[in-house]
Amino acid sequence: MKIAVVGATGMVGTVMLRVLEERNLPITELIPVASEKSAGKTLTFKGKEYTIVTLEQAVALKPEIALFSAGGETSLLWAPKFAAVGTKVIDNSSAWRMDVDKKLVVPEINGDVLTKDDYIIANPNCSTIQLVMVLAPLHLKYTMKRVVISTYQSVSGTGVKAVQQLANEEAGIEGEMAYHYKIGRNAIPQCDVFLENGYTKEEMKLVKEPKKILRDDSFSVTATAVRIPTAGGHSEAVNVEFEHDFDVAEVRRILSETPGVIVQDDLANHIYPMPITANDKDDVFVGRIRRDESQKNTLNLWIVADNLRKGAATNTIQIAEYLIAHNLV
Repeated sequence: MKIAVVGATGMVGTVMLRVLEERNLPITELIPVASEKSAGKTLTFKGKEYTIVTLEQAVALKPEIALFSAGGETSLLWAPKFAAVGTKVIDNSSAWRMDVDKKLVVPEINGDVLTKDDYIIANPNCSTIQLVMVLAPLHLKYTMKRVVISTYQSVSGTGVKAVQQLANEEAGIEGEMAYHYKIGRNAIPQCDVFLENGYTKEEMKLVKEPKKILRDDSFSVTATAVRIPTAGGHSEAVNVEFEHDFDVAEVRRILSETPGVIVQDDLANHIYPMPITANDKDDVFVGRIRRDESQKNTLNLWIVADNLRKGAATNTIQIAEYLIAHNLV
């Protein structure tokens, strides 16, 4: 099986290659794809050197699967070209997520929506993935009415330029700025650009994407997304109002039995999820599980995940694994 990684030299693409090395996909040929300035260079995968090719060259090779992480404009232009030659495209940008004809997939939750006719499949936003991994089993049991989310997102969610800005600040070096302000010792209440309604694109992704993934728009969502000076890992404070009452012990049990979710909620020993301990892991971590005492049927949660792995690369590859396992390629 030929698998292309589009954006192979980028931040997420590099993690994709690492995750592919760790997992047992039946890859017979890797096709690393990047911009024309990187074409001809080599990279190492499983101890073997591969030459980076252009998008045009990759389409001609007709891979069975193409994992895209090269930005929305590239996806809009090139994903249909890959699809036209029979390639299954799994796209990590926001380009196709809310397209009514494209599936938005977290395999553990809604992999069953995929069919042989799906040639462009969208990977959700990183913050959305960790959110729905925890909320999906609770929604099934108690039925959500309203979700209020505050995110604490790492600079890696912005990209290499932002990671470098934080590193420069920590080293006392003047350098290029990814943000309007210093990020070190700061919290910037803006992730992505502002829209006419006063929310950012990131916040509106959190409002819209869970409804599509859960196939239910009966609950309401509001969000505030904040950038903080951590190098990797996103955190979320989540308040959920349910139609039905719950027992906190049962909530913990449900979440502890959910594949891909790990409960870290031992207050006596100061154990709770943190970006530093979620780093380089594929699971979603949840803790600080407690009843909201200000109103009935309402729960507070703290959710953390590595945004470059489960939030991006790993989920993309898990979609590919689902397609292969169910003979959809």
